Amino acid sequence: MEKDVLPGGKLPGPVAACGHGLVTGLCVGVVVACFRTVHNWSSAKLLHWFGTAGEHWSIIPFWGLVLVLVAALIGRLVAAVPLIPGSGIPQTELTLAGRIVLAPVAWARLLAAKFAGSWLALLGGLSLGREGPCVQMGSAVGAIAGSFARHPETTESPWVIGGAAAGLAAAFGAPVAGILFAFEEMKNRLTPVNILFALTAAFAAQTVAARLFGLGRLFPFAHFTPPPFSQWWALLLLGGLIGVLGVAYNVLLIRFKDAEARRNPLPTGLRTLPALLVAGVLAFTFPQVLGGGDGLIVTLGTAPTPMRLLLLLFVLKMTFSIFSYMGNVPGGLLMPLLCIGALAGHATGGALAAAGLMDPAGADAFIVFGMAGLFAASVRAPLTGIALVLEMSGTVACLPGTALVAFLASLLASRLGCAPVYDSLKARIRLPVANPEADR
Repeated sequence: MEKDVLPGGKLPGPVAACGHGLVTGLCVGVVVACFRTVHNWSSAKLLHWFGTAGEHWSIIPFWGLVLVLVAALIGRLVAAVPLIPGSGIPQTELTLAGRIVLAPVAWARLLAAKFAGSWLALLGGLSLGREGPCVQMGSAVGAIAGSFARHPETTESPWVIGGAAAGLAAAFGAPVAGILFAFEEMKNRLTPVNILFALTAAFAAQTVAARLFGLGRLFPFAHFTPPPFSQWWALLLLGGLIGVLGVAYNVLLIRFKDAEARRNPLPTGLRTLPALLVAGVLAFTFPQVLGGGDGLIVTLGTAPTPMRLLLLLFVLKMTFSIFSYMGNVPGGLLMPLLCIGALAGHATGGALAAAGLMDPAGADAFIVFGMAGLFAASVRAPLTGIALVLEMSGTVACLPGTALVAFLASLLASRLGCAPVYDSLKARIRLPVANPEADR
């Protein structure tokens, strides 16, 4: 693809990078915190409303009509801004590689469309994450901030790198993971300017989300205790199982996505309708599997769950998460991925404890190990997965076990020849012919 490169200005020095990173991070923090707040409020209202369906049966057909409208609106947004489908992380990587070039006006349009489209997809109950969209929205804010700083060139731009790191930091409440993600998974260059920019932006965004919007730690698991060293053989077992699960998840996701793209008989603007209708059925039967799954993860760690229900939720969550990603829906993979890992880890730990093979007191920690392991196996970024899970849960005592499972799962997935999920998705993006001058 030929690209029209906008003229770039001189990159900032280390001190200036901190100042620009601070401004970018504050702006990203406000955008992401608003997105999280709106999503949390609307989800809580809908779940309460669904709970009254037994008394007001008319809610069910009415919600079906709403889902058709949501599918149509998402289709219109995708047609207007073709770069918003999916998580947005592959698009951000392509932007940094210089393969997507947009003018400031187009970045603003992408930001608004991604915000609206991702919120609609989550409102409809699809098993998608808000974190990938927050990365793309953060990178869009960074690109806009860079244009105001007279540096509109986005190839390897510290503004885009910092915005992406800030987006993940504010979405998960995990600034260290945001910084690691920008360099480990997105493979940006480790220059002093890029590091300082990302570091300042990530912590600024998290400060805004936590202090101004009250969005604190997602998982209250700080009391978890790891199994003793004599039972670490169980962690080796879990790492192997999670590594295979990560490969299965990636393969199934890509194969079903390719098949749906070839054979979906619906008009382009309604490709998300089947998944939304399934979400509508689940809303009145198994609402636990709707959305990203952070609420379900909290339940796993705070209330006993029978093994049969645990296995059923695992199958439903994995199947529905893959189905939700079909079509051109805007939404992420990360939170559903963490939820699937938590379910698999909890089931493994619970089974071993029930069989008397390990101390039940250490079984809960398998929730944390499973989350980090599946993230590492699928995304192939173990350092990010470790930092992410520990920051979200506060389980510092579980660090050694988390690292063992994550690295083992990542190594096994690589040995099995499975490509990282975002690399596979990036290869399937159809890039529009960019003409930044037309958007001015």
